[in-house]
Amino acid sequence: MAGRINDEDVKAVRDAVPIDAVVSEYLSLRNAGGGNLKGLCPFHDEKSPSFQVSPAKGLFHCFGCQEGGDTITFVRKVDHLTFSEAVERLAAKAGITLRYEEGGYNPSHQRGERIRLIEAHKAAAEFYAGQLEGPEAEIGRRFLAERGFDQAAAGHFGIGYSPAGWDHLTRYLRGQGFTDKELITSGLAQDGRRGPVDRFRGRLMWPIRDIGGEVVGFGARRLREDDNGPKYLNTPETPVYRKSQVLYGIDLAKKDIAKASRAVVVEGYTDVMACHLAGITTAVATCGTSFGQDHIKILRRLLMDNGSARVIFTFDGDAAGQKAALRAFEDDQKFAAETYIAIAPDGMDPCDLRLAKGDDAVADLVEPRTPLFEFALRQIVSRYDLETPAGRAAALDEAGPVVARIKSASSQHEVAVQLAGMLGILDTQFVVRRVAQLARWARERGGEPGPAPRRTDGPGPAVETSAPRFSGPALNLRSPAFTTERELLKLALQRPELVSPAFDAYGSDEFTAAPYAAVREAIEEAGGAELGADLGMDYLTRVRDAAPDDTVRAMVTELAVEAIRRRTVDEVYAGEQLVKVRLRAVERRIRDLQGTFTRVAAQGDQQQLSSVQNELWVLQQYDRSLRNNGAEAL
Repeated sequence: MAGRINDEDVKAVRDAVPIDAVVSEYLSLRNAGGGNLKGLCPFHDEKSPSFQVSPAKGLFHCFGCQEGGDTITFVRKVDHLTFSEAVERLAAKAGITLRYEEGGYNPSHQRGERIRLIEAHKAAAEFYAGQLEGPEAEIGRRFLAERGFDQAAAGHFGIGYSPAGWDHLTRYLRGQGFTDKELITSGLAQDGRRGPVDRFRGRLMWPIRDIGGEVVGFGARRLREDDNGPKYLNTPETPVYRKSQVLYGIDLAKKDIAKASRAVVVEGYTDVMACHLAGITTAVATCGTSFGQDHIKILRRLLMDNGSARVIFTFDGDAAGQKAALRAFEDDQKFAAETYIAIAPDGMDPCDLRLAKGDDAVADLVEPRTPLFEFALRQIVSRYDLETPAGRAAALDEAGPVVARIKSASSQHEVAVQLAGMLGILDTQFVVRRVAQLARWARERGGEPGPAPRRTDGPGPAVETSAPRFSGPALNLRSPAFTTERELLKLALQRPELVSPAFDAYGSDEFTAAPYAAVREAIEEAGGAELGADLGMDYLTRVRDAAPDDTVRAMVTELAVEAIRRRTVDEVYAGEQLVKVRLRAVERRIRDLQGTFTRVAAQGDQQQLSSVQNELWVLQQYDRSLRNNGAEAL
């Protein structure tokens, strides 16, 4: 069983790796004001950015799905790691050597499974790359050269060669300390009659990396005629490799995709290479599967779905390529980006095109020319005889529902007019009305749901979904009391030096919203705001650790990341929030005592009546002092 990582080392890792640097490996971030950054949340689907990162505090929070935490939490959630695995990955990035308690550190037994599998793939990639230089790999080098790829290109993409023997890689990895179980689980080896044997033999090897740059699998190209296996053999599904969730080349393309707001989707590994070498560094490809919803999620986080974002699909001009294009169109409406299709006039893929006509021809190919919806409609319409009324009507019956799926009303109208032109129907308004009718029927049947409800009760960005964070009534931030309590807690978490020591004298009962009272208790449990003024970023970690459950912890993170409502945050503003919360608490207590006074007076208990009257007088004087003197009266 793995030893526990030393607490000081965990803290060192948390402090050493900037959260914005880690998050930006997975999604595009832009300025959100107040020192924060924002992007599309990697944990749920959304159209407008509600995911915020605070580099100064080392925290992230999504105002849509309520996920939040520090750098370690982000890596755990985004890559589905254990706590130890996430710390180990970040430690490796920062060059920090971890110490383990409960028996010390044993690299072959005390690493998480995912980390071990990643390390096995890294070692395998290095092994294969080295083998490409040997005599046996001449056939692989010739294959690359014939397609216009030299040694430098092979090195840039990490291409390697798997020896034709049964267990070359297996024996190498065993020598590196990996167990047979790990080799089988990783997909690098498979069971043979006498134990594990190499899965890939005598093939050209492309390492497949995730968006973070880790090798998670391989694509293997057949080279010899006596190889009876498939033309391309990919790593099977493993704990670290899901073919529907990876895009070949995404590690190399992600920064340029985010920068240019453009992604080019091609069909094969050599096509990605050809595009990149021709200057199209935003090219990616699927790995042995059709382009689907999980691939869309990866690209949307990088593209940020702004109005100028474009996704260009390149497909072969044959029937299979057209079918792939139509499959891509089925998911078109899941992009906010504009989608296009690029097919070379002679049907060549980017790799062949580069060989035949050079880099400029590849660059010209991926300049968007035909919107994907237009291509899909033309494919549908081409199957009908448009010279007859019956043919035009049948084409409209099939193409109309396709146009009706377009969510933007203005775009739907424009495409409907185009469809009328394709069909040769002079009454364009008839087609427009027909498409609108189909769209309405689909919504009524639930086939094409309208926009999801948007949250309006919080200061964070509007989002598509809203999940209750606490049982009981939802927070209504139109309530001045809740707004002020929220603002005071944000100050106590983000600028504790401005509200201490006064804040630490506030009871949790002075916060009328249950979530806010729970956060107040967590701050007290962590040592209070006055201690926080001296601890820096460690203070937020202490408060989050003091939270009794994930729900309160999420609220702490949200308040720590959310921008304070005032542009200039100083002692005067902090004092105003302290006074407002205290005043409302005093007013509530005065109302309670006035009710008690009336009840006791009716009972005739003079001693209790005098006690209530004295307390009421003291509170009324305090109320007057707070109103007249502000924070000085605290």
